[in-house]
Amino acid sequence: MQDRQDYFAYCVQLFGGTTAFSRRLRIDERAIRRFINGERPISDGLLLDTANALSELAAEAGAAAETISAGLTSETSDP
Repeated sequence: MQDRQDYFAYCVQLFGGTTAFSRRLRIDERAIRRFINGERPISDGLLLDTANALSELAAEAGAAAETISAGLTSETSDP
């Protein structure tokens, strides 16, 4: 059970913390802290929602990285 809590806490940090995670998944911040602290069980559904949100975040980050790279390539190519 502790491994699940630790991993969930790690995933929350990947979003930038409790507030960002709360907004992204539309879950109350207090509930998130309770999951992390072991006061509430972390359901498989919550983990699946977290996995889906992480996939979306990764896609958004990849698109942002491509946009930045494309902009830098254009600027460095200008005479």
